[in-house]
Amino acid sequence: MRKQRHPVSRREFIKTSGSAVAASMVAQPAALIMPRRRGSAKMRYAIVGTGIRGTTMWGRDVAQEYRDYVDFVGLCDINPGRLAFAKDYIGVDCPTFTDFSEMMRQTSPDTLCVTTVDGTHDQFIVKGMEMGCDIVAEKPLTTDQSKCQAILDAQARTRKNITVTFNYRYSPHRTKIKELLMAERVGRLTSVDFHWYLDVFHGADYFRRWHGKERYSGTLFVHKATHHFDLLNWWVDSEPEEVFAYGGLEYYGHNNPYRYTNCRGCPHQDRCQHYWDITQDEFLTGLYADQEHHDGYLRDGCVWAINIDIFDKMAAQIRYMNGVQVSYSCTTYSPYEGYRIAFNGTKGRLEAWIKERQPWQAEDYDEIRVTDNFGATELIQIPHAGGGHGGGDTRLRDRIFKDPTAPDPYRHAAGVRDGAMSILIGIAARTSVKTGEPVKIASMTTLKPRRVRPAG
Repeated sequence: MRKQRHPVSRREFIKTSGSAVAASMVAQPAALIMPRRRGSAKMRYAIVGTGIRGTTMWGRDVAQEYRDYVDFVGLCDINPGRLAFAKDYIGVDCPTFTDFSEMMRQTSPDTLCVTTVDGTHDQFIVKGMEMGCDIVAEKPLTTDQSKCQAILDAQARTRKNITVTFNYRYSPHRTKIKELLMAERVGRLTSVDFHWYLDVFHGADYFRRWHGKERYSGTLFVHKATHHFDLLNWWVDSEPEEVFAYGGLEYYGHNNPYRYTNCRGCPHQDRCQHYWDITQDEFLTGLYADQEHHDGYLRDGCVWAINIDIFDKMAAQIRYMNGVQVSYSCTTYSPYEGYRIAFNGTKGRLEAWIKERQPWQAEDYDEIRVTDNFGATELIQIPHAGGGHGGGDTRLRDRIFKDPTAPDPYRHAAGVRDGAMSILIGIAARTSVKTGEPVKIASMTTLKPRRVRPAG
């Protein structure tokens, strides 16, 4: 199972300023978070949002692997049952709160991890910085340009640090691609073909959760593709200039003759290929199903719900400031999962087909194919790394909690500008689908895209 957070809107904590700030003020150094070292006070760490991502990757994994560097001082969620379950699962002895401001006042964390519903990230990021915290923000940074601007303004005003958790950058296979592109192995980069496939199990899971509603997720152009667009920005080493996109909802949602509120108790379960029994998963049952009476969130919602309003097929054309053109697509009901990517350069082509969640995949490595113009093909095999997201999760957490000042030759560390540029592509794509017009990134916030991607 993947990322989940409950869908109930958080209370509004602050009205953010609409004043413009200079784009240069949001650039951050590579060492984004400065945790306390052994021999001195540990990082005072709090989490708001105890869904699966906050409870596991940023909760239990941090508590178990970084106890020498981190003290948990508070957990916050509006669902008291989920909050109690998460505290026990994480295995920490810290106070819990259903009121965010109260947690901040009582515990005084120096680092706040924001893992709430995407559409509420801005509230907690802004308020957290204003109350003195550096921020670890789950992707996406936020879901629309006005919320993005509020975060940029607050970061410039408070001068606090924001780390955006782009774990995909850190995996060995994607890092090897970055290394080859930096060395101009295929010459000067001119275009990229990038096509992502979510299978009928993982893809469907987005539509049974809160992600299937635009007001919570910003659509998968933002929630899911923020990973993909960040990789592109990082690999291309430039910032996006213009986006034009198509999208539609042609499989999930209203595209079915029958539906129910959720899978449990559904009268159509015998004929629905997407039927899923959450009670077979003890962890998800305890975190979600047993707590739904507090807030009404059904983790096993119907993938055919009429109120699903996000795209299930997406395609975008992206033009970068350095002239690179990208053709991107995402399909959410494929028979297999993974992605194909190809980088076209003046001296050749670099390509990869990453196979995920496929029963026939027997290799213990991922492959990169480099073909020279008028020359031979080289196959580069990268062994699979342990840990989540191709080994990226552990490497990301090490940098945040253990050694943020370590050398960063590939510029893995991602800050607020990286987070903003990633979501702005997705927001522009969503807007383009609705208007039928291309969208200039420079028109969306005070950030002006640059030919060469700056730090942070």
